[in-house]
Amino acid sequence: MIPMRTALAIGLILALTAAARPEASVGQESIGATPSVQPVSWDGWLAAKANAEKRDADGDFVGALQYYLEYTRQAEGLNSPARVAWGKNNAAYMIIKMHRQDPTVDLTPAKKLLEEGLALPEATEDCRQIMAKNLEHVKAALGTDR
Repeated sequence: MIPMRTALAIGLILALTAAARPEASVGQESIGATPSVQPVSWDGWLAAKANAEKRDADGDFVGALQYYLEYTRQAEGLNSPARVAWGKNNAAYMIIKMHRQDPTVDLTPAKKLLEEGLALPEATEDCRQIMAKNLEHVKAALGTDR
């Protein structure tokens, strides 16, 4: 049985990943769905950043993860790859923090986020160093180079 926190984190990751893809919302208007994805703007990015930092400071890593994924989505929409890299790193780090509290939390999504962030040529050098360190930790915890 998957612990509730783990299931929630996985659900949030999947939901926000799907929401970030334009093709995921095709056809929703025809079924009367209310759009739940916020429009892309610098104000949206700043709000996601502030909410993520607050949730992280409060120890609400699942909430912080959700907002870091929104931060990343906003940065992608604003064509700011350096911020995308930081968002992916920070989201991955929330998963790492959850794993430290509950070892049943799967680190595979963190690994994927970090690899995607490192693949961005525009990522700053300090971000790259932090992502590489976090990725090394994740791979060690997973016990393989998968």
